[in-house]
Amino acid sequence: MNLGRSKQLRASVFVTSLLVSAIGLSACQQQSEIEPSLEDSINAEESVPMSADPAEPNNVVVTNEDASLNEVQEDTVATVNTDVTQITYLCSPELKIEATYKDADKQVVLATEQGTLMLTKTNDSSSPEMFEVATALDGSKGATQWRVAHQERATGVIRTAGADEADINTYECNKTQ
Repeated sequence: MNLGRSKQLRASVFVTSLLVSAIGLSACQQQSEIEPSLEDSINAEESVPMSADPAEPNNVVVTNEDASLNEVQEDTVATVNTDVTQITYLCSPELKIEATYKDADKQVVLATEQGTLMLTKTNDSSSPEMFEVATALDGSKGATQWRVAHQERATGVIRTAGADEADINTYECNKTQ
């Protein structure tokens, strides 16, 4: 009986090892992936890299006909900044000033050949308006004052001094037409 049992055990071990080998081989084989169907592709959300640049429209329409005022009026939006005024002044001794008034910020930007300065309004009066900055006209250490008179800001006086505050340059300016 021992011999019969031994043969039976050997046969069981042999069959079991064949089964394990077959399972191992099938696990190691490459299997083709299932192709996604058309429905899966439609339902899947694709990741598209985004750009900081705005997209350009693909449908550009060019017409040779001029549109009437009524057709364009609804499509046109214009914004006017009423708090900014630009005025050019000619001063004596010879100096040209481009002044940009920013009324909401109570500031004026003066641009000359020597440099550009931003001055802050120091009073609440409308005539004369007084603006100051702790910098010379050329941007160096010093001080600059701008006084402009009249509602239309037609005339102005600029006083500027460098590091030596005793040496003050004064210019009388008139608005150009």
